[in-house]
Amino acid sequence: MRLRALRAARAGLSVELLSLDGRLAANSDWAQGGIIYDTSPEPELFARDIIEASDHTANPAAVDQLVREGPAAVKELLLDELNVSFDRNASGELDLTREGGHSARRIIHSKDTTGHAILSSVADRVDQTPGIRRRLGWVAVDLLTLSHNTVDAADRYAPLTCFGAYVLDTATGEVHAVVAKKTILATGGLGQIFLHSTNQPGSVGHGVAMAYRVGARVIDLEYVQFHPTVFFKKNAPRFLITEALRGEGAVIVNTRGERIMDKIHPRSSLAPRDIVARAIHAELMESGEACAFLDLSAMKPDFIREHFPAITARCAEYGVDITREPVPIVPAAHFSCGGVHTDLQGRTNVRHLNAIGETGCTGLHGANRLASTSLLECLTSAKFAALADIDDLQRNHFRLPEPREWTSPHREPDPTLIRQDMQLLQSTMWNYAGILRSPKRLTRARRILLELREEIQSFYRDCRITRPLIELRNAVQTALLVVHAAGLNPRSKGCHHVVDGE
Repeated sequence: MRLRALRAARAGLSVELLSLDGRLAANSDWAQGGIIYDTSPEPELFARDIIEASDHTANPAAVDQLVREGPAAVKELLLDELNVSFDRNASGELDLTREGGHSARRIIHSKDTTGHAILSSVADRVDQTPGIRRRLGWVAVDLLTLSHNTVDAADRYAPLTCFGAYVLDTATGEVHAVVAKKTILATGGLGQIFLHSTNQPGSVGHGVAMAYRVGARVIDLEYVQFHPTVFFKKNAPRFLITEALRGEGAVIVNTRGERIMDKIHPRSSLAPRDIVARAIHAELMESGEACAFLDLSAMKPDFIREHFPAITARCAEYGVDITREPVPIVPAAHFSCGGVHTDLQGRTNVRHLNAIGETGCTGLHGANRLASTSLLECLTSAKFAALADIDDLQRNHFRLPEPREWTSPHREPDPTLIRQDMQLLQSTMWNYAGILRSPKRLTRARRILLELREEIQSFYRDCRITRPLIELRNAVQTALLVVHAAGLNPRSKGCHHVVDGE
């Protein structure tokens, strides 16, 4: 969203940038591995890797756009303008690494905190750019459309059109109508609808749920990617262990030290994420062990400390010295390959409503995302959405109607009930709609979630709006959409793996 705001403001547009938490609160800030910068004379190899990782389901047009336009977008903004501190070798050239599913080294990085390096540079530039009004602590409640939210009853006969959003100011508890000619959803992923996730707190598919409620098309929501290597230890938080470690020689082993992936895929521990996650899950189900391990013994301790300082320090906080011992790992919900359907300019089927980044879905990832394509997708989708909207705003006249005033009850919601409902939702999704799915499991999940949604809707209607209540309402809607999509697709593809039986 920050990239999109930056481009729009530079074109002379007035931008309202709404974000709930701090200026760097986004899943991108936690991205460790890197961003693809493929300048090789054979870009078709990059395209092939994306398509193979997707289980041959990716949208060819979206793949072509990313492969063709990605390098220029990286060079233009991140290298030439922002001078992001990417790692370089002794001769000053960008240091290229490799991750799972890649046939070549094409990923640039800033140690193991690439997302933070990029996002902080972009946020600094946003803060320096006139025309951008940043509102921290604001969370969208619902989208404004002509069909639902104007004072003029005749507007409901107009084409389905968005003109802003109702937004909660968490500091005051008041809900405001923010009216806009163009509304862009960049709310991140949905991983927190599962019990174990690498996502930021509150990543429950806000954009997907809001867009669906006003009639936007959603697509490929059954394809939720589970990252295979997430730190696991009792009484410790789950956090991502970057795939770049495997790119540098780390391997996945069981409690006996046996390499899990060697007999499963030609690329062994560098196989695509969905294959690795299922292999670890199967190993744990068969052995009854709580976790697998990432063996870093092929790397020297000084190399580990120099190239992966953040992970080294984070694991050390919880008693694991990764320079001396393997890292305990489990799979966890990581990335939504589906989302709100858009074209290659980020446009949805609702007029003047865009979705970009992980919220939107052009079909780039198909059934499974190739490692380190997400940051590049954010960069290119923001660029082309901004260019299309700038042209649209210059060419066309926009009518901004008066929205209906928001009304809300004054009864305070019970936080204990909200926490309990969220825990039930997350456990249901993890147990019945997680790494392995079956028709019976999905049927049970749908039944539980439908009943839960009725309880939550009643709760929502009777209580004052709060951030936890908004998250719960959107989480149950997103979870139902994921379960529904999974139930409609009987074929195992990529992240979506269907088994028989209970």
